[in-house]
Amino acid sequence: MKRTLLTLLMLMAPGALAQEMRAVELYGQDELLSMIRANTHLMRVKRDDCQLVQDIQARADVLKLPAYQFLWADMKLYGVCVEKDVQTGFDYLRLAADQGLPDALEQLGRYYLEGRFVVTDEAIGLRLTRMAASLEHHRALLTLARYYADGEGSPLDYPEVYRWLHRAVFETEAERREAEQLKNRLAQQLPPSVREQTRQAALGR
Repeated sequence: MKRTLLTLLMLMAPGALAQEMRAVELYGQDELLSMIRANTHLMRVKRDDCQLVQDIQARADVLKLPAYQFLWADMKLYGVCVEKDVQTGFDYLRLAADQGLPDALEQLGRYYLEGRFVVTDEAIGLRLTRMAASLEHHRALLTLARYYADGEGSPLDYPEVYRWLHRAVFETEAERREAEQLKNRLAQQLPPSVREQTRQAALGR
């Protein structure tokens, strides 16, 4: 009986071990960027049982891939699968932004606008958000449009954002409706001649 049970356990062990030690593939760049846009990147790292921490850090540190610098930044900022270290996390977020990653520029700008981890600085926040919006980051564009529709920021930048709103193609109906409302509000901040000239330029006429 004992021998039969032992044999059964030995036969079952490899499969059970393989299931327990399942290999987790590293995320591709496009896949990671999609997760970042959907704000599911940290949940995915936790769901993968924190198996990829060293690989993620290597791609942020050695290969200096901006999407992985962003992921490593958030892991350090919020203590996901690693010891929380806000300073290091913010440094990596800046590195990703310095490489022109729109998501990093948007998040860094949002943190300065909200005063999260840093002292609130609207000028810096709007500048970073505008940079992200110029790279077709729609969340940044909507944030910028909200400020400008309220008369904040430099009026010299209003026509450009008005043109971006005309040209943007949104994935969700909710975003499209908000963009439409903001475009109409922003139009009220522009002289009629500038408004029409900008609209024609946006339509390629």
